[in-house]
Amino acid sequence: MAELGLASRREADDWIARGWVRVNGAPAVLGQPVPVDAHIEIHREAAGRQAEQVTVVIHKPIGFVSGQAEDGYEPAKVLVVPAQRWDDDPSRKGSYPMQFHPSHWNSLVPAGRLDIDSTGLLILTQDGRVARTLIGEDSTIEKEYLVRVSYRTQERGLMTVDIQSIFPPEQLARLRHGLHMDGKPLKPAKVDWQNPEQLRFVLNEGKKRQIRRMCEAVGLTVVGLKRVRIGKLMLGNLPLGQWRYLRPDERF
Repeated sequence: MAELGLASRREADDWIARGWVRVNGAPAVLGQPVPVDAHIEIHREAAGRQAEQVTVVIHKPIGFVSGQAEDGYEPAKVLVVPAQRWDDDPSRKGSYPMQFHPSHWNSLVPAGRLDIDSTGLLILTQDGRVARTLIGEDSTIEKEYLVRVSYRTQERGLMTVDIQSIFPPEQLARLRHGLHMDGKPLKPAKVDWQNPEQLRFVLNEGKKRQIRRMCEAVGLTVVGLKRVRIGKLMLGNLPLGQWRYLRPDERF
């Protein structure tokens, strides 16, 4: 069911336990082997529950962790309160505006990490299908970042401006492809200068502190990192520290 995109693995287990799944006309059993040509039926109550699940888009500030609270720092989830909802959230408008409900806060988990000292686009979701699409083992969703850097050379010392003019082209090529992390080669990345002090990274993998470690490997130091896109979803003009609901027409 998860491989077909019908549900997350956790949802599938729950639905099977509730008797909401039938395989070739018979009630499904947890752990049951299923042939690839099997006919799977889902009870409409399961589909209805899935439709009620929400996904939230946050412009995460520095100083908040993505997931569980740690070392005295709060998780970004604490921002998902009515007072922090974006006034221009499109889901406020239309014939059936979306109203915040406390149940929307339950089981809301990050679909991917964003470091405590980074800012930008963060997705929190109740929908296991969204999480699997973004962070599953076979995920190839692009994530785009704007990365401000400094560079230290023996001749000039610490450089914070016009780094593009002195940064070796062969090192930029290594950022694009050729670096290893945790003993494994990194996938090819798109890396270009956005301006003389800022790089644009587009990755389709997400190792812990990957961009900072990539930059360190070529002599750069990250002084600011902002995620601006996940798949086709742009951060846009969502204000810092505020959130909105993912629209029905937005897909990853």
